[in-house]
Amino acid sequence: MTATIHRPSPSPASALVCRNCGADYPLGAQHACFECFGPLEVGYDAGRLGSVTRQSIEAGPHSLWRYAGLLPAGQDPATRVDSGTGMTPLIRADRLADRLGFTAPLWIKDDSANPTHSFKDRVVSVAITAARELGFRRIACASTGNLANSVAAHAARIGMESIVFVPADLELAKITQTAVYGGVLVAVEGSYDDVNRLCSELAETDEFAETAFVNVNVRPYYAEGSKTLGYEVAEQLGWRLPDQVVAPMASGSLLTKVHKAFKELAAIGLVQPRDYRVYGAQSSGCSPIAHAFETGSDTVLPVRPTGIAKSLNIGNPADGPYALDAVRTTGGAMAHVDDEEIRAGIQLLAQTTGVFAETAGGVTTAVCKKLVETGRLDPSRETVLYNTGDGLKTLDAVAGRVAPTAVIAPTLKGMRAAGLL
Repeated sequence: MTATIHRPSPSPASALVCRNCGADYPLGAQHACFECFGPLEVGYDAGRLGSVTRQSIEAGPHSLWRYAGLLPAGQDPATRVDSGTGMTPLIRADRLADRLGFTAPLWIKDDSANPTHSFKDRVVSVAITAARELGFRRIACASTGNLANSVAAHAARIGMESIVFVPADLELAKITQTAVYGGVLVAVEGSYDDVNRLCSELAETDEFAETAFVNVNVRPYYAEGSKTLGYEVAEQLGWRLPDQVVAPMASGSLLTKVHKAFKELAAIGLVQPRDYRVYGAQSSGCSPIAHAFETGSDTVLPVRPTGIAKSLNIGNPADGPYALDAVRTTGGAMAHVDDEEIRAGIQLLAQTTGVFAETAGGVTTAVCKKLVETGRLDPSRETVLYNTGDGLKTLDAVAGRVAPTAVIAPTLKGMRAAGLL
């Protein structure tokens, strides 16, 4: 499908721009450059971005759509697919800061508070809004779990057909959450990269001509939803940027879009320009971007994913080179942690903040700890950690490490016998 977007109200989006060669194309359902096959992203009209003010944002809805003036779709409220996503808590984590040796404020941006309990609600809200403007009748995705949950839920909310594809060995909680919304759920015998390859092929078939794959043919719009994680942090800090952020990496897109959001806010005068550092976190079972960073390479070599952090298990990350660039240009770093460190990170975050994160949050917390211990992240600088999903989605990761403190008879004698009195 090659339709272009026609809007009843002004949008700041001006074109699709190749991230490699800079070629530009009309706004439409296209994700790769015809010249160099590089990935496309949304380009914006600087004048329209510059017309957005703090006051206009603060007067908007208590959701990600308060930033509609900085997004590629949804300027007309009637066109938005809105489930109340966004404006999730920014939690000051003083007890975690003490445990990690921070002397500056440490914050958790907790996106498990979104409607389907992950940050994917952000990208899906923007992607489906754009897909409907483009005239698509069905929504689809390749997913490691959280995206499938969100696509199925949003489609059910607006009565749109959905078909989502996931690896067959996905966590049961994520399969169940996707299936309960009633769309078509296809389990594929293979890794996420196999699933993504299949979806890329399906998107080119006649049978799927009216289907928008949120992370394939409408990926440029989808990816822009992650910028709102950067916008919200700046607004919640009183319209200023933090010194450091630590974000989990699967494809690498979230990290690059937070970086893009910070640059946009500074460029249009919504925050004071300043230096900040971006840090990336991966699981040792799937760490192609972190490995490239450690070896000083500009090439991200594909790997076969393993390990418990399945939501981060993308062996051939599309945005890997751009994540490397964001981290290197800001003076940040990357690291990876093994399964035991991830489990310990989940527990550390829960026991110091009351936030129960899925495995990706365990990765981010454990990597932050490792970066501080190795002197690559400065604990005297204000830092934000991004938690992207809820621990109830990945209970098996810690189920063997936690249990009731005691099992007792319902008597005072039972309490005393257990040493609780």
